[in-house]
Amino acid sequence: MPTGMTKPTDRLLLEFEQPVAALEQRIQEIRALAEENDIDASEQIRQLEAKAEELRREIFSQLTPVERLQVARHPRRPTTLDYVQTICDDWFELHGDRHGQDDPAIVGGLAKLGDQPVMILGHQKGRDTKDNIHRNFGMPNPAGYRKALRLMEHAHRFGLPLLTFIDTPGAYPGVKAEAEGQGEAIATNLQTLFRLEIPIICTVIGEGGSGGALAIGVGDRILMFEHAVYSVISPEGCAAILWKDAKKAPQAAAALRITAQDLLQLEVIDEILPEPVGGAHRAPLEAAQALKEALLRHLKELSSLSGRQLREERYQKFRRMGAFLELAQES
Repeated sequence: MPTGMTKPTDRLLLEFEQPVAALEQRIQEIRALAEENDIDASEQIRQLEAKAEELRREIFSQLTPVERLQVARHPRRPTTLDYVQTICDDWFELHGDRHGQDDPAIVGGLAKLGDQPVMILGHQKGRDTKDNIHRNFGMPNPAGYRKALRLMEHAHRFGLPLLTFIDTPGAYPGVKAEAEGQGEAIATNLQTLFRLEIPIICTVIGEGGSGGALAIGVGDRILMFEHAVYSVISPEGCAAILWKDAKKAPQAAAALRITAQDLLQLEVIDEILPEPVGGAHRAPLEAAQALKEALLRHLKELSSLSGRQLREERYQKFRRMGAFLELAQES
């Protein structure tokens, strides 16, 4: 199991999972009591385990947008490097923006997915406080986007498909980042992604926040995990702006349409990747397998298109987003 991939039992519980946790605790107590008294409680345990699994399925099939946000932010959720080390062979990480900096909040490099050489880019969050500080909680600085730009150009030059993994609260909003050209770096990446004549597949694996996510989110296919989120602003930020109250984040999350199900309906994404019951952090290897199968399938479909066709269809894909109707003005 790759570093960072956790066992199903090694996880932090979210508030809405407490009913399942209570049932699982009861199962453990009955099992311990049965062993201590040398009695057979296997049938009772089996029934309770089935009840716990049914309850978990029911809870996760009815999550609200803000609850999906909690799952997307789960500290044990698989990261870009977790997925890369699980689904790819011959991973070779590349560093630096060639301007003297290497932002650890963006990782990228060469790998093989099946028999296909690919270039991979992704946001990288940390596993603990120390690692998160090193990774800036997955919030890239301009140097990170310039590193990504260098690897995009490299992929284009050598005809390598580009796979991006999105998982960030957003670009770092600090004064230093703004002084170093955060807006320009993101805008340049967007412009570049539209002109590349290679297959590009973007996957939202966790939290897709603002322009920091979009900077590596322009592709021929946009995939999204079932409990991932993707929005122009965090619900907390939206609530603070609209209502001057971050506690109204649940209301903002519903209004922003941040879930994979909403975004598929709005045709912002192309496919929802199923997650294990309880979220990707509960069975990360299962989630990784679903991701690998989807990437290989879409790469096969895109391989039949010429570079010019890829670029034109990508342009038209994004032009179709956000369609609206204007009401005739009353005279």
